[in-house]
Amino acid sequence: MLERLRSLPQIVILLGIGALAMYLPAAHALALRQHDIGRPFFYSGTLFLILALLLALASASNTRGHPARDQLLTLVAAFTLLPLVFAIPFNEAVPDTGLFNAWWEMVSAFTTTGGTLFAPERLAPSLHLWRATVGWLGGFYMLVIAIAVLAPMRLGGFEVFSSGGPGGATTIVASRSEGSADTMERLGHFVVELAPAYLGLTVLLWFCLLVAGDSAFVALCHAMATLSTSGITPVAGGVAGAPSGIGGELILFFFLIPALSRRLWPGGGELRASDKLRHDPELWLAGALVALVAAFLFVRHWIAALDVSGPAAVAPIVQSLWGSIFTALSFLTTTGFESSVWDEARNWSGLGTPGLILAGLAIVGGGVATTAGGVRLLRVYALLRHGERELDKLVHPASVAGGGATARRLRREGAYISWIFFMLFAFAIAAVMTIVSLGGLDFEPATVLTIAALSNTGPLAGVASDVPLYWAELSVFTKFVFAMTMVLGRLETLAIIALFNPEFWRG
Repeated sequence: MLERLRSLPQIVILLGIGALAMYLPAAHALALRQHDIGRPFFYSGTLFLILALLLALASASNTRGHPARDQLLTLVAAFTLLPLVFAIPFNEAVPDTGLFNAWWEMVSAFTTTGGTLFAPERLAPSLHLWRATVGWLGGFYMLVIAIAVLAPMRLGGFEVFSSGGPGGATTIVASRSEGSADTMERLGHFVVELAPAYLGLTVLLWFCLLVAGDSAFVALCHAMATLSTSGITPVAGGVAGAPSGIGGELILFFFLIPALSRRLWPGGGELRASDKLRHDPELWLAGALVALVAAFLFVRHWIAALDVSGPAAVAPIVQSLWGSIFTALSFLTTTGFESSVWDEARNWSGLGTPGLILAGLAIVGGGVATTAGGVRLLRVYALLRHGERELDKLVHPASVAGGGATARRLRREGAYISWIFFMLFAFAIAAVMTIVSLGGLDFEPATVLTIAALSNTGPLAGVASDVPLYWAELSVFTKFVFAMTMVLGRLETLAIIALFNPEFWRG
């Protein structure tokens, strides 16, 4: 059975999984007696499941291998065409929305961006469950793809350890023989290896949130949104409006940590920047960034509060500190949850916290080859180590730095390719801003929404500007550009550039 599945095209398997997932909101709507919502999902799930079976039968005799080029093209198709399948029942269940808006919503969910066109009260619970499910599947898909497809091709962060520097060729595309014939075997292997951990952590977080006071439905949606870093919530105000309060945030805080390093997941042995977990540079850098941002906001708020009203009570100080820590980690992992005391911290200080800090955290992003987006922590760490080494050479030009082969590679070749990626990321921001500005969007909204889309942090739109920005108010052209930007941010620019490499298409 597994051998037959491995012989099928990846897009057919994804279509079958998506069709089966449609039965979850159908069953949920049936339990709530909302038959007008349950029927579209049941009929669509059945239709697409039959279609997937027919396509599987038609391609069962295809014994051709699965080259890397086909896998990259499948990734592009998965994040652009598969959401159209997800959007069909959503469009039928939501009145007066249109297929384009439903497709945009599913692209945002499947890329784990989490931006939405709808107010929470407009969608029925089953539709929120479908959005969370699509985001959860998108997060798991990227976990598997990163290690099974992008790792052999030296993309998605793995290029930091294996790329050539200025004096050598940069390996951004694997050879035609490397990792091509056994791609589906790797996919099957890592699906089996990652699924228990991903599902188990989701169920565990669901149970913990139930104990903390959330309803079963809210707890499930937030558990899916946390593990996938999609930030999708059925509650107005997100986590801040959940019944679990600060207790629930404390639980979510620990379950956001796996988005900081790939080695916290099974199969992460191919991406280790240190021998021991306690020396992991991504975890250390994430901790330093969260602590630095929280300390800056806390001191800034505390000084302002003293100037305004004199010494404050201990409770508001602790709440302000916790709100800064939780929100900083949430945006660093590109999840986008706000703490329930985030607004209280700003009101207590009398100052509005600049959204530029949260946008900067979203740009940095989480761990390489995790569900998080952004530039990624390991690339930033490589640039920091390179800068540190250059400063040392200014003082001691003849010095020889130690740290082992891995540290030297990160400081030299790793920093070189990381800088290339960072420049491509910055160029993508500038290009998208230019395009949407030509479509009539002002500079500040264009900047915030572009960063939110490219870093896959949809909730950033509501908090990074002085006035909350709404995706639904954009024109059709602008929404389409941002949908493609979400796909670009999820796949990363190096993977897209690899498709334009002539060597990639030869043979």
